[in-house]
Amino acid sequence: MRLGFAVKVLGRPGLKSDDSRRWMNSPHLRVSLGYLEAIFDYLQERRICMYRISSNIAPYITHPEMPQFHHQIEECAEEIEKLGRKARALNLRLSMHPSQYIVLNSPREEVHLAAVMALEYHARFLDAMGLGPEAVVVIHGGGAYGDKRAAMDRFVRRYLELPERVRRRLVVENDEKVFSVSDVLWLHERTGAPVVFDHLHHRVHDPDGWQTREAVAACLATWPQGVVPKVHFSSPRTEPRSTERGESDPLPWQHGDWIDAWEFAGFLRECEGLAFDVMLEAKKKDLALLRLREELRGMGMDVDCCDAERG
Repeated sequence: MRLGFAVKVLGRPGLKSDDSRRWMNSPHLRVSLGYLEAIFDYLQERRICMYRISSNIAPYITHPEMPQFHHQIEECAEEIEKLGRKARALNLRLSMHPSQYIVLNSPREEVHLAAVMALEYHARFLDAMGLGPEAVVVIHGGGAYGDKRAAMDRFVRRYLELPERVRRRLVVENDEKVFSVSDVLWLHERTGAPVVFDHLHHRVHDPDGWQTREAVAACLATWPQGVVPKVHFSSPRTEPRSTERGESDPLPWQHGDWIDAWEFAGFLRECEGLAFDVMLEAKKKDLALLRLREELRGMGMDVDCCDAERG
């Protein structure tokens, strides 16, 4: 089992995840790749073998009114391929997760077309790195738009219209409001898209009453043979949140800063015998992963495998 975290590195101040300069300052993928290589070095130092790459790694690459940014992947082909070789040598499992605004099943055609462009970019980048099928692009099912069944049918139709190079990277995650485990399994049956089980989302949105192990096993079974499935895990936020009316209770689906080690250990016990990697979605990012790893070792659990010889 590999443990990973998403995008921002907190354990090394100043280590950026992408070139975030505004367009007038000519940001470029080439700059982001330098940051990404430094992140790979940090991951090797910390023995972390799973990481989510920033979706903004190629600035403005899909912006319809800025064609000067559209060819960054081609312009950096050699550097990208070199980084891919390094990732494979380090046994890094990499993934990407487009923002919540990338909605494949939107009834608005301009939103749908923007989503297609974004997904094609993500797939092209991972392909340019020469990464295998474990390097996935995670998306949500989208909205219900007043007619959930029609929205689900629209997702299926739009998914099947995507180029094959995009479909082979896409995986679908259950969410906290609309698409439950049952729903994304329904999508899988009609598209073949593997399902990423999200533990916190399942806790707050499980209308069909799945047992955790049963739900995880059903999601893992959607992955192709020979590809290690991945799941998402986070502990809920417990601190009050600030609103215009003052402090309020945290929303049940909000990610906490850290991972509750006892909760995570209980999850692993429920899933004993099932094989998967875990993306930790904690606000403290790599610091949360490192703390969890030490706390688990204190419980006699050494679950994080970072074997450079693994394929």
